[in-house]
Amino acid sequence: MYNVLSDLNKTSGIKGSMLVGADGIIIAADLDTQLEDETVGAMSASIVANVSKAMERLKSESPAQITIEAEKGKLFLANASVGILTVITDKDVNIGLVRLEIKNAISRINGQ
Repeated sequence: MYNVLSDLNKTSGIKGSMLVGADGIIIAADLDTQLEDETVGAMSASIVANVSKAMERLKSESPAQITIEAEKGKLFLANASVGILTVITDKDVNIGLVRLEIKNAISRINGQ
């Protein structure tokens, strides 16, 4: 898992990534030292759970990926077979490239 996260983090604009369970427990992390792993993990699980509940109320499927854009960066949350892949990026990142790299990382995670 760590090698997948490390490879993902080599993508231009990505600050860090992690894989967390639906309960927020960290499975693997390769985040910038300025970020608190446990906080990011808990936040990721909470966001996915809340968005999934909202989509369920709308009679829609759970999201495959959630993107949050903030003033200082972006947060990508994607479902993988073992948990939630969380990717933190710069604000001016190439979104298409990041989504492609996330898709590739999920394929590698699901294949392991």
